[in-house]
Amino acid sequence: MTFSLSGPLGGTIACHCTQCRRQSGHYFAAVGAPRSAVAIPETKDLVWYRSSDIARRGFCRRCGSTLFWDPFEGEVTEVALGALDAPTGLTLERHVHVASKGDYYQITDGLPQDET
Repeated sequence: MTFSLSGPLGGTIACHCTQCRRQSGHYFAAVGAPRSAVAIPETKDLVWYRSSDIARRGFCRRCGSTLFWDPFEGEVTEVALGALDAPTGLTLERHVHVASKGDYYQITDGLPQDET
């Protein structure tokens, strides 16, 4: 499945919430993009899963890759950094939901950390 991003992107995050950790196997690294900046020319391989009352997650039907975290409210979709072709020119900016992080690792990169 292919998609492209255009225009200015938001910040990059590492989400440590329980759902992201279970879905990704660790934490979910993503960049915020206005929904209008995400172009998906062919959607037959895109599958949406309603993961909570506030958001859905987008996956590739062919390979199973996690691609998007898309809240029902607001205009920003979080796009998986691992789904982008290099070089991205992006760097991780902050950690979120660190109160839910796994007990098997420490966050030691010195980036800002939000409890929620």
